[in-house]
Amino acid sequence: MVNRLVEEETSGHAAASGLSERAQLLLKALVESYIRDGQPVGSRTLTRESGLMLSSATVRNTMADLEEWGLVSSPHTSAGRIPTDRGYRFFVDTLLKVKPLDTAAASDFARRLQAGADADDPKSLVATASQLLSAVTQLAGLVTVPRSTYASLTQIEFMSLSENRVLAILVTNGREVQNRVLQLQRRYSSEELRRAANYLNEHCVGRELSEVRAHIIRQLSETRDSMNQMMHDAITLAQKMFEGSAGTPSADVVIAGETNLMGFAELSNVDTLRGLFEAFNEKRDILHLLDQCVGADRVQIFIGQESGYKILDDCTLVSAPYMVDKEVVGVLGVIGPTRMAYERVIPIVDLTARLVGAALNSAR
Repeated sequence: MVNRLVEEETSGHAAASGLSERAQLLLKALVESYIRDGQPVGSRTLTRESGLMLSSATVRNTMADLEEWGLVSSPHTSAGRIPTDRGYRFFVDTLLKVKPLDTAAASDFARRLQAGADADDPKSLVATASQLLSAVTQLAGLVTVPRSTYASLTQIEFMSLSENRVLAILVTNGREVQNRVLQLQRRYSSEELRRAANYLNEHCVGRELSEVRAHIIRQLSETRDSMNQMMHDAITLAQKMFEGSAGTPSADVVIAGETNLMGFAELSNVDTLRGLFEAFNEKRDILHLLDQCVGADRVQIFIGQESGYKILDDCTLVSAPYMVDKEVVGVLGVIGPTRMAYERVIPIVDLTARLVGAALNSAR
């Protein structure tokens, strides 16, 4: 179920792949104990938690080996040990046995999603799914708004704003609305904007957005010299509207439960929280990270530094894509500390992705 994202290239990981059964059992016990209690784990606790009849010396020697392989570390203030990012990764990839939610829990989850969302309104469904993920896991839930697999242009309107800015209103598929503020080189009058919108509506309505974008580019290259001013204004505005995109509505992500992260000691540092909330507010890095999950088969996990974003070094993202007509149209998941209950969180994220996809398919 869990796709490996980052391949470790260190000799430590190569050694860890050959861990003895005893070392694996002790590592599993250590990770589970630390996830549950949040405290460094000592030899006596490990002996009890693992169920192995081992001397304290044997446990200490095994822990020293695990530390040498980079799977655990010793905080300066304690004789106990805690998992490293690599230790969590080995635990998730090798030692964790994920079970689907039982039938009663899955049915209850589906009922709560259905009760809180309008399946005919993708944004309502996304908002409910994000809130439900957050409420059930007590982490930050996030769901990208589904991208349309086919976006047909219904209408374009332009509205003049201050300082050479124009609000472009794009309606697709009869009801989906996207607004975008365009920064232009000069001020356009209301009449110029009306004529430009009329021209684009006359020539582009009913076309797929990528086709509209291709048409704009073609017009610019082929008829630039012979354009009248009205055509030139319309093409300029349309080009600006599609600038930097592939001709589909831009992605967005709905985030819920960010304040849940304040309850975890490892994330409670003021600078850490400030950075996380800024990342949630700006959304750019979060969206970029979620975009990397689009190609996953099911659940995909970024642990600590695997995300590539320093502000998430102490966090884990558990994500899964959701599909409409067997095509991925979005990604959802949760963000929390690396010390999260993976065994519980993974099946919840997996189930939510399947339920959101099913709801979107049934609404078509």
